[in-house]
Amino acid sequence: MRIANVAGRTVLAHSQKPIDVFEASGGRFGPSPSEVFARWAEFCAWADAEYGTDEVVLEPEWLRDEKLGAPSPHPRQVFAIGLNYAKHAQESGYELPTTPVVFTKFPSCIVGPRYELSLPQGNVDWEVELVVVIGAHAHNIDEDQGWAVVAGLTVGQDLSERILQRSGPAPQFGLAKSYPGFGPTGPILVTPDEFADPDAVEVSCRLGEEILQHDWTSGMVFGVAALVSWLSRITPLFPGDLIFTGTPSGIGMSRTPPRFLKVGDELISRVEGIGEIRQRIVGSYAAPAPAPPRRTAAAEAGGA
Repeated sequence: MRIANVAGRTVLAHSQKPIDVFEASGGRFGPSPSEVFARWAEFCAWADAEYGTDEVVLEPEWLRDEKLGAPSPHPRQVFAIGLNYAKHAQESGYELPTTPVVFTKFPSCIVGPRYELSLPQGNVDWEVELVVVIGAHAHNIDEDQGWAVVAGLTVGQDLSERILQRSGPAPQFGLAKSYPGFGPTGPILVTPDEFADPDAVEVSCRLGEEILQHDWTSGMVFGVAALVSWLSRITPLFPGDLIFTGTPSGIGMSRTPPRFLKVGDELISRVEGIGEIRQRIVGSYAAPAPAPPRRTAAAEAGGA
């Protein structure tokens, strides 16, 4: 099954025109994707019964023309995985992790697949990623249950401002990766059963015709099921949550000389079997410098 968010409404990509889920189900589901994820198993059973035998159009024309939103526009939680490809760990100067390296992106950065981006002051880098969308409440599950709670997969960019990320006594991953528009996803969500092997799909991004990153998810240090299980053992996962599963090698920061996005660029990110997202860099702005931390009475006294 392949679904999209068109103007805030869930649609099925099963024909040459989008099928509005709310209208087709007589109001049983939707209209927003968040409402559908909350009843994902029931929704899938309905969609399979009503449209399971219809022809699936892989890239219908309306996907190129419509104003698409993020497949999961309002996730409660957005997790991201670092150093999850061996060559990326190497280019970043780290050993392979023995457990997943996890940080978060703030949900306010999540946007759709055709977002026109203005750059904050600094060095903005690219990181194409396969993104997992959770389809069921999951807590403390085993790895062999991991795929069972995945609603589907989509394309994402974990855009990162490297100066803020590396500032301070410890890295500022969450802040540096959560500027407006720094979490584009889309163009659609594809359920795992649509892939010949959902653990081995091609991932790439480019500027124009220049390929920046290219790999297969079979090369991830921790696969999708392992990541879902690991996270669920620490914190509950909720329908609509996102997991950015890590980026391949080829980031701008690790190039000689380093290279970053600039006004006029168009970044094109693609995942096999899902499609591509495009971010045009249309402007820049000077983000205000963070205010210095305010010392509290407890801090003056040596407390936390």
